[in-house]
This record gives sequence, structure tokens and C-alpha cells, in this order.
Amino acid sequence: MSDTPETAAPAKKKGKLMKFLLIGVGAIALLGGGVAGGLYASGNLGGGDHAEAEADTPRLVPKDEEKRAAAPEGESGGEEGAAAKAEGMPTPKGSGGDKYASNYYAMEKEFTSNLLDSVHFVQVGIAVSTPYDDRVIENIKTHEIAVRSAVLMALGETDEEAVFTTQGKTALQKRLAAAINATLKEKEGFGGVGNVYFTNFVVQ
Repeated sequence: MSDTPETAAPAKKKGKLMKFLLIGVGAIALLGGGVAGGLYASGNLGGGDHAEAEADTPRLVPKDEEKRAAAPEGESGGEEGAAAKAEGMPTPKGSGGDKYASNYYAMEKEFTSNLLDSVHFVQVGIAVSTPYDDRVIENIKTHEIAVRSAVLMALGETDEEAVFTTQGKTALQKRLAAAINATLKEKEGFGGVGNVYFTNFVVQ
């Protein structure tokens, strides 16, 4: 017995409906795949170059993280925290100071340079500090020759007046930090030095 026109019409409609549904689902899948592929290529999905570069840069070290790492197992807060606990007082948090830990590095050899337009010369020992992890210090050690050259160039551009006043020495510290950071950025793409300190300062 053959299908009557009444039963054949709904079957045709059902087949057309399924075809449109499949085309719609396929279009959505293609569109979603294209968006995901674009995000992946731009580095916003699944890591990418941006995420790798971010992971490769030095990381700021919060003070509380450094204290936890340095404290013996089961203890925190150091001597002040232990004393406060013994007296039944709350552990002091500290209301001032830097938010991040300071990582220090003293350069081994001193620097000697003539002063600008002067018969005098200056001899300084310097140390640097950074709020970042050990990678900044490692970068300084790796590129020590370039860093030393940058420091000597900055010292050679310093005039006599700058080395005899506190304000001049403070300005020189900032110039030296900028010179070191510029060298590290050129070599590693990241500076990270926060301050330069004088461990020795002689003018002759």
C-alpha cells in the first residue's frame, strides 16, 4: 500500500526541518571554532606568547611571603610575633614600610671616574635593591660588564657640585638606578632595580 498525500507531506516537512537544524548547528560550530581559534592565536586563550612572556618576567615578592618562607615550620611573625603571642596580644602587622620585600645585591668592585669638567675624581661602592625575585639580581650578574659600563658613564657625566651635597648624591643615586635599568631592559627586556645605595663614597 503506497503512502497517501496526507502522510507524505509531514515526512517531507520533517526532513526539511532536520536539514535546517543540521545546517544551523554546523554554522554555530564553525563560528565558535573561529572565535576560539582567534583567541588562541592572540594569546588570550590557552596561554600563548603573552602568557609565556608574563610568566618569564621577574615577580614582585610581598613581605609576608618572604617572612613565611624564612620562618621555621609552624612559626610566623618572628620574635615580635612570638612575644606578642606570649603576652596574649594580637600579632603586630606593621603600619608602615614597603609592601614588597627588598632583595639586595652589592657589586663587588668599586667604581672610579673623573668628574665632569673637574680635576677631581670620585670613587664609589654601590649596592642595588629590587622588590622582585632573584631573577633581577641574576640579570645584573649576567650583564655585569654592561652594567659597570653604564654606571661609569653616568659617573663621568656628574659634576663637582653634585658629589658634595646630599641633594646631589640623591640625584646621582636615581641616575645610576635609571642607567642600570636601561641596560637591563636592553639586554633582558626588564629592569627591576628600585634603588641604588652607596656603600663607599670618596672624592679626591
